[in-house]
Amino acid sequence: MTVLSIILQVILGLGFLMFGFMKLGSKQMVEGFKHYGYPGWFRVFTGLVEIISAVFIIIGIWHETLAAWGGLLIVFTMIGAIITHIKIKDAVKSMMMPIILLLLGFIVFFINFESLL
Repeated sequence: MTVLSIILQVILGLGFLMFGFMKLGSKQMVEGFKHYGYPGWFRVFTGLVEIISAVFIIIGIWHETLAAWGGLLIVFTMIGAIITHIKIKDAVKSMMMPIILLLLGFIVFFINFESLL
């Protein structure tokens, strides 16, 4: 486990806990998912996936296999977010956060990949 991985895992873990809980109850997220054309259950599902990703990433500080799985969940979630932004023809500027989070998730996955073998 590298210091870089631990720092990224703490940042991603706390961030995805926040993002996940926001999706479960934030009025802004409810409106955002309506704007994207997604049903309410998908917002809740996405929030739960983000919370699970965060838990995996944080526990992964001590168990590298969970860090790898959490990083992979974040990668897939952010690919979905980027596809959504492309689908609604959002500006590239709106996609920067999902792109950055995708890259950070991939870095955590890559650093911890050997634990899956």
